[in-house]
Amino acid sequence: MSRRLLAALALLAAPSAASAQVSAVATADGVEFRSGSEVVAKYHTAPTVAKPFLWPVAAPGGTPVTRAWPIQTSAADATTDHIHQKSVWFCHGDVIPEGLAIKTPSAVKGDKGVDFWSEAKDKDGKKRHGTIRCTKVAVAETNAPGTVTVVTLNVWLTADGEKILDEKRTITFRETPQGRLFTFTCELVANDYPIVFGDTKEGSFGVRVHDELRTVAKDGGTVTPSDGAPAKAGTKDNLPLWGKVAGWNDYSGTVGGKAVGLAVFAHPSNPTKSAWHTRAYGLMAANPFAREHSGFPSQKGKTDLVRLEKGKSLTYQFGAYAHTGDVTSGKVAEAYEAFKK
Repeated sequence: MSRRLLAALALLAAPSAASAQVSAVATADGVEFRSGSEVVAKYHTAPTVAKPFLWPVAAPGGTPVTRAWPIQTSAADATTDHIHQKSVWFCHGDVIPEGLAIKTPSAVKGDKGVDFWSEAKDKDGKKRHGTIRCTKVAVAETNAPGTVTVVTLNVWLTADGEKILDEKRTITFRETPQGRLFTFTCELVANDYPIVFGDTKEGSFGVRVHDELRTVAKDGGTVTPSDGAPAKAGTKDNLPLWGKVAGWNDYSGTVGGKAVGLAVFAHPSNPTKSAWHTRAYGLMAANPFAREHSGFPSQKGKTDLVRLEKGKSLTYQFGAYAHTGDVTSGKVAEAYEAFKK
């Protein structure tokens, strides 16, 4: 058995003092994930949000690893761009329901379907984006030590409110000595129309990291892929790992003087591999639907769009791992091995 696998199994099996106390508590507008009495993350599901998102997200010790804006104005946040990039989320930028004449088209040139990525509106305030509406939340029983699971049901709606897709989204929270792992299992069901996932870079399982972790500053963070060269502090777009296929990407640095990071995992059993829409300004997203039109170097010449027949389902699994230390001391590679189990 390899050293890496042994380390991964140890990471999975060795709970910290707080891991036996993890819980999920439903609130009026979402779910709070707790380690002991500490709220380490909250999943927002209110009818007023464009799509569900996870915020805040704290590494062990309570240090935030995602941007607070626009959910909350924070003195530590230097940026107010990309209002749709709310901490941790899942969606896609061009979802095409075959056979439906879309009344309000996307504001993004080239889109053929519904834009769930942006929150674009006309000057008069009319929205041009889709909405992912959470319709049910349930805390599930789990026998795994140091974990808790929440099952949610979502409907994906056009800008005019017509349902085109159903989703069962299961979120499992696991506490480990080095980090907190949130696993998202997204089962997409085409009950109403055949669905095609359009070719766009704007997708899909994304995070917006804390501003202090961005690589754009000299004293910023480092972005490390599972394969290939990292982008160090002072690196601006385009990053060497942008548009490449990888199992994971990790943003690490310091926030408030504390060494922390946030990694995103894409499960190897997903129906299609993810290329990475990872930017120096703090965006990190695994995109399994992008093809040649996205501009991703790894997708050049590829035109095989992901299609979901009516009545069928498609399941993708991703992870967000908030950790202490850098990519090495935070045991990101070992956490990914545990995530794959």
